[in-house]
Amino acid sequence: MAYRIIKRSEQADGGFNGGEILEKKPIGFSQDGGIVKPYSNLFYWAHAWSEGGSTIGLHPHQGFEILSFVLTGTLEHYDTGINTWRRLETGAVQIIRSGNGISHAERLLPGASFFQIWFDPDLKKSIYVPASYDDYSPETFPWIMANGYRIKTFSVDAQPVRVTTEGVEIYELEAQGDSPVLLPVKNKITSAFVVAGKISLEHQEVVQGDFMIISHQDEWRFNPEAGTRLFIIRTPSRPSYTTYAEKYFRHQEV
Repeated sequence: MAYRIIKRSEQADGGFNGGEILEKKPIGFSQDGGIVKPYSNLFYWAHAWSEGGSTIGLHPHQGFEILSFVLTGTLEHYDTGINTWRRLETGAVQIIRSGNGISHAERLLPGASFFQIWFDPDLKKSIYVPASYDDYSPETFPWIMANGYRIKTFSVDAQPVRVTTEGVEIYELEAQGDSPVLLPVKNKITSAFVVAGKISLEHQEVVQGDFMIISHQDEWRFNPEAGTRLFIIRTPSRPSYTTYAEKYFRHQEV
């Protein structure tokens, strides 16, 4: 089994406004100092939270697809395309297809936490497309029962969240008991964050806040604790285009 475990303590730290917003970054920017660099077309992954609430001021984006997943509490969003603040509650998702350029700001209300994840599309195409965004309510993503777990689908084949970056799949899995879970992972790189609980993987314990990369295999087998929640992204083993990270930064093979 080809896998890598990045413990929470090994992930890059970040923050805003003197620590009013704190971050752990399984995949950080080059200046963040984390041990994991961009791979496949997955460019950046941050887990951000705020106890008292705070705002990340207006800042620009271009080309990349940026997704926000609200884990707890309320996130408010502003961008220059709509010129108003909009609210995202627990379980909601937003995608910004930053295209030819857009600026936005985020406000975390007290107790809020979220993932912000950047995908690296074919920039030779995406930077010429007008910027767009979509908000998706929690009701968009129903849980479906499987063998020993529940799973919700955020995006497969660009549905229901319309992700245009090649080959992206996004799920959340919740273990209903402690029976082993077997997932097909063939021809993809699987990236997983332990949102809650813990799993046993090849006799190693992977706990809340830890991150995993699974590659070069047909299936992934692990033993979860009941109630464990995993946030899972699958991306191509090798995108069909040269990514921004490959061209300008240190791109990581996994």
